[in-house]
Amino acid sequence: MDDSLYRAAMDHPTVVRLYRFVTVGAFAAGIQTVLLWLLVEFGDLNYLVAATASIEVTIVLQFFVNNAWTFQHAGHTTRSDFLLGLVRTNVVRGSAIPLQVGLLWAFVNWAGLMYLLANGFAIFISGLYRYYLDSRWTWQI
Repeated sequence: MDDSLYRAAMDHPTVVRLYRFVTVGAFAAGIQTVLLWLLVEFGDLNYLVAATASIEVTIVLQFFVNNAWTFQHAGHTTRSDFLLGLVRTNVVRGSAIPLQVGLLWAFVNWAGLMYLLANGFAIFISGLYRYYLDSRWTWQI
């Protein structure tokens, strides 16, 4: 492939947004996994309850980072836009919680995976859903 074609493809706004979304998501997945582990191992919570709590913490974190970096061109800058965006991302990502927790349960109970590994797979699959809805509704691109 011609270097200029490759560069043009990699600089396309959709590719840049997706790269940034995945980067933010990977960072948040690491935080979510550590929180999950801490809540299960030291908080003595059931892994599904701990997953739900850790997901909600990372929802807010990801909104701040995605608003400032991933979707900066469409970012919410006024207070009312920011709050509306935060509500919208909570609806999108909140609707993904049953999907992610259901997949986590299935991977642990049906596939026999350790809950931390199962959580990684569940994050990846539900991330596709979250990206599509967040980019279309939260940031309206």
